[in-house]
Amino acid sequence: MTNRDEGLDALRGFAILTMVLSGSIAHGDLLPSWMFHAQVPPPLYKFDPSIAGITWVDLVFPFFLFSMGAAIPLSLRKYINKGENFLFILTMAIKRFLLLAFFALFSQHMKAWVISDTPQTSDHLLSIAAFGLLFFQFYDAKHQRNQKLFLVLRLISIIVSVYLLWQLDFWGGKGFDFYKSDIIIMVLANMALFGTIIYYLTFEKPIWRLSILPFIMAVFLAAKEPELGWAKTLYEFNHVGDFKFDWLYQFYFLKYLFIIIPGTICGEWLLANMLKSENSTSEDKIQISSQSEIVLSFIAVILIIGNLYGLFERALFLNFLFSVVLCLTSYYLIKKEPKENIYSKLIQSGSYLLLLGLFFEAYEGGIRKDHSTYSYYFVSSGLAFYTIICFSVWAKHRYVKSFINYLALNGKNPMVAYVVGSLLVMPIMSISHTKPYWDAMNQNIFMGLMKGIIFTGLVSLITIFFVKKRWFWKG
Repeated sequence: MTNRDEGLDALRGFAILTMVLSGSIAHGDLLPSWMFHAQVPPPLYKFDPSIAGITWVDLVFPFFLFSMGAAIPLSLRKYINKGENFLFILTMAIKRFLLLAFFALFSQHMKAWVISDTPQTSDHLLSIAAFGLLFFQFYDAKHQRNQKLFLVLRLISIIVSVYLLWQLDFWGGKGFDFYKSDIIIMVLANMALFGTIIYYLTFEKPIWRLSILPFIMAVFLAAKEPELGWAKTLYEFNHVGDFKFDWLYQFYFLKYLFIIIPGTICGEWLLANMLKSENSTSEDKIQISSQSEIVLSFIAVILIIGNLYGLFERALFLNFLFSVVLCLTSYYLIKKEPKENIYSKLIQSGSYLLLLGLFFEAYEGGIRKDHSTYSYYFVSSGLAFYTIICFSVWAKHRYVKSFINYLALNGKNPMVAYVVGSLLVMPIMSISHTKPYWDAMNQNIFMGLMKGIIFTGLVSLITIFFVKKRWFWKG
């Protein structure tokens, strides 16, 4: 049995491509503020934590986190079935954690504009070389005949990478800096570690897994109090003696378990549904009508767009009523279906989390990505459940199946998609002297958007090429 779900791969692909798109569209005052992070509006793009609301850009990261959480049950299934013990799982999780942490440091430092304030051809070539080094470090060579050769190449690439980090004058001559990593990847590294451990310890015990979250919340609430207590000490623990490791781990990162853990619940249901589909005949499979599925998928789209608009424009009560009506409509569509139907589970969970997030909206000054609020965790997780429903439905219908397949192809190799733009596409554009033409697209709304679409398209094509060649990167 395959451990891949088309809807989940599509969600991951959607998240990674929109992440690239949001970072490559034209800046300045060309595009409206809802095209950027709500707390970093144009034209100055200065962080303003007083702004409440979210945009589509603010859903990109939590959607990726949710897909990471959902993938954990699928990836650990074979080890659990083999009866692997906790020490094996812990070792595997720590190894992945360290690899992703190195990925965060190396990929950030080897960008041409980090190597030099005024990057020349040699600096761009170093970025391209860095992409090649990452290839050998993270390429999954388990299906290759010459695995020993790839192991040697991996060791050589790691040694060369460490040497480059040691020798090059990054950040205007300041050199390598542990505190200047790719924060997104560093958070993902922490979530991969803690998410894997928590899932293994609570396998088939989702209530235990969810019960961890109030304790995480308690530590965060205790950290805000002026008095010193053991919970606050736990929150601030980031060093041993003079050795600080807050560049690698902070308790603050654990707030994203509020997205990862619901994702693992979703992943368990997806896995159970895949097993049931594999072991059942067409007459035994639990299905709902095609018409109801289509309606559900459109409700999911309307619910996402409606919440983005309502929360951004601060039409909070109308948005709440709108969400309640759509959630109840979704539930009505599947209430007569068997309880084992996966859409029933996804709708109930998605509705619960979304409405819980809307009840929390006023807490902490309104929903925000930065500094992230509990409303943000719950709302984004709820919308992720509905997005999974949408993509899973569309994956079965011929008119949009090709679009879902396209997203899924990108979602199967997210590490490549994440760095290929900065370490390969951008350097090639600079060396070939085509980058000035791309930069010149900062003229109007249409051209500013097309700038991002073109760049994202190039990233996507390269990622799909890697997938077709089965050159998968695995952290």
